[in-house]
Amino acid sequence: MEPPDGGGGGHYMDPRSAFVLSNLAEVVERIFTFLPTKALLRAAGVCRLWRECASRLLRSRQTVAWVSAAEPPAHGRPHGHALVRALADQLEKVHVLPQTVLYMADADTFSGQEESHGQKKARKRNSKETAIALEKLLPKRCQVLGMVTPGIVVTPMGSGSNRPQEVEDGEAGFAILFPKIDGVKIQTFHFFKDLKNKVMHASKFTEAGLKNNPDLRAVLIFGYNSWKLGASRFLHHIVTTLNEKSIILAGGQVDNLTSLTSESSPAAGESCGVVGLSFSGPQVQSATVLLNQDVNDEKTAEAAMQRLKAANIPEHNTIGFMCACVGRGFRYYRTKKNIEADAFRKFFPNIPLFGFFGSGEIGCDRIVTGNFILRECNEIKDDVLHSYTTVMTLIHLGSAK
Repeated sequence: MEPPDGGGGGHYMDPRSAFVLSNLAEVVERIFTFLPTKALLRAAGVCRLWRECASRLLRSRQTVAWVSAAEPPAHGRPHGHALVRALADQLEKVHVLPQTVLYMADADTFSGQEESHGQKKARKRNSKETAIALEKLLPKRCQVLGMVTPGIVVTPMGSGSNRPQEVEDGEAGFAILFPKIDGVKIQTFHFFKDLKNKVMHASKFTEAGLKNNPDLRAVLIFGYNSWKLGASRFLHHIVTTLNEKSIILAGGQVDNLTSLTSESSPAAGESCGVVGLSFSGPQVQSATVLLNQDVNDEKTAEAAMQRLKAANIPEHNTIGFMCACVGRGFRYYRTKKNIEADAFRKFFPNIPLFGFFGSGEIGCDRIVTGNFILRECNEIKDDVLHSYTTVMTLIHLGSAK
């Protein structure tokens, strides 16, 4: 964007137009509303007025955005993962400044084969290389949490009303972009099994905002490297400690942790551990439902969505999150594809749905709105760890400006 000084290739600008653009904040802000965030940040460097207008506008953009990608299986892959390519293209167009990013991608192609130009032999793509390439696209001060899983659930870009897709085979991924939202605090956390310190002190939960936090409303939680010795017991300990009736606890077991920009210990990713995002604030509302093994057709899946709909969670500035067992999907539903994602869309046509297929699920039927809990888990406190199930979650982040 050229500053209104009459320059830029010799184009003539009427002095009165230049005066309006340079001095009337209302006009400048109105024009700036059409700019995506990256263009807005560039415009902020022109002058003090533009910087102030851009800052006010950025603070007002508090709606969650996302970038997603889904491609069918293919033998030859272009350079880089589809999610990285989508981010490189779409981050120029988004209208929020992300403060926290949660991304997930399919494990096979995130570190799979890609085409090697000029050579017959394909090159093995390294997951660390892919993660670094993705992180470099995001703002430096942004918290980034990334994981890879056997399958991905994505909503195509453009609108929350787009049909979500359960991608069990193919290259897919999503990145949810959370801006700074007034009255909402989103934190990443990470606990990993330390062989030197076998006791997990309660202070670590408090430091992460997961204990002694009256504003805590919802936690997305993920175990990784579950195949390692002691991983299941470690996850059980963390989940049992966090499982309180006043918060939503939802998630599952993923394959690997690929990004955690706040993590300083390189050995942590090699161990087994638990990561996630916590959502705190009086305006945060959330609900979960568990689709157990009795849910095995369209009718019973829709009945579960009706329970979630009954929570009356506001739909604006709300995301849906689906954590499903790899044993479900189209094979579980007798080769019928997208059953659970379509059931969600039927009852929540304007809420984008994201998620993954993993090797264990965390959650139950529970609704939290403010300080009022409408429905609780089963009486057995630690009955939130499951297999062959799906957990559907809604998280509302308040009315965006």
